[in-house]
Amino acid sequence: MNDWMTLYREQGISEGLLRDIETFRRSYPVEEKVKERVICPEISFYGKEIFEMAAAALLQGEHILLSGTKATGKNVLAENLAWVFGRPSYNISFNMNTDSTTLIGTDTFRDNQVCLRPGPVYDCAVYGGFGIFDEINMAKNDAVSVLHATLDYRRIIDVPGYEKIKLHDAARFIGTMNYGYAGTKELNEALVSRFLVIEMPPVGEEMLLHILKEAFPEAPLKGLEQLTGLFMDLQQKASHNEISTKALDLRGLMGAIKTMKAGLSPRRALDMGIINKCFDVFEKEIVQDLVETRISDDWSLF
Repeated sequence: MNDWMTLYREQGISEGLLRDIETFRRSYPVEEKVKERVICPEISFYGKEIFEMAAAALLQGEHILLSGTKATGKNVLAENLAWVFGRPSYNISFNMNTDSTTLIGTDTFRDNQVCLRPGPVYDCAVYGGFGIFDEINMAKNDAVSVLHATLDYRRIIDVPGYEKIKLHDAARFIGTMNYGYAGTKELNEALVSRFLVIEMPPVGEEMLLHILKEAFPEAPLKGLEQLTGLFMDLQQKASHNEISTKALDLRGLMGAIKTMKAGLSPRRALDMGIINKCFDVFEKEIVQDLVETRISDDWSLF
């Protein structure tokens, strides 16, 4: 991933778009204080059309919302965009306890005086970072309300009792949201209007195989193809509502492969990474049958 230009050129990404990204990187150098936040992602993103849509929006100063079902690569794309644009990234995972102070900052006592301890949105605004709002549809109204002025044309953060902060010209925000998770809700119209929305398609077989080959280059191709096929089987079952998306877990699959690399048998590894994610007995049996169809007792990857 260090040579991001070559990676995306090989995918056929527009040369003009790549040049504009390179110009963006040169125009907004990263401050030394936050250089450690410019993180090279472990997994590269593959998807020409989606990448071009997201990059074009960010280059024009827009914020983007990545929506879709589980395991469509939303967070992978967000991390790759921050890296490609050369920006420090700030991950904000929304939950029922996230409020405005979590995002903007809270009062603290330092050097015998009260001062602001900045939150991730504040730091993102000051240093020109890419803020990644994970599961933004779990946000409470209190948390969402402080984002309105930040995300629209005003590009400001008004901190009560402190100064008004103008967003750095390079600052962008990327929201991600899954459908149907417990605790999620519909986003209000005012918030959605501040994003350009990209519907993420389900991960394809070719893309998944690319990801696994990049993550595990020492693994035999035939073995990775078998695991890719297993994931596609799970995805098909989930799309037909025969199982939930609990077992459709790309992180779980990659974690299982890592334990295989450490010497664990594939069946036990897949128990931990895939099968045991299902707590309903009937659903667990379906997933187990899919695994057994693809992975025999004597099958090995490494």
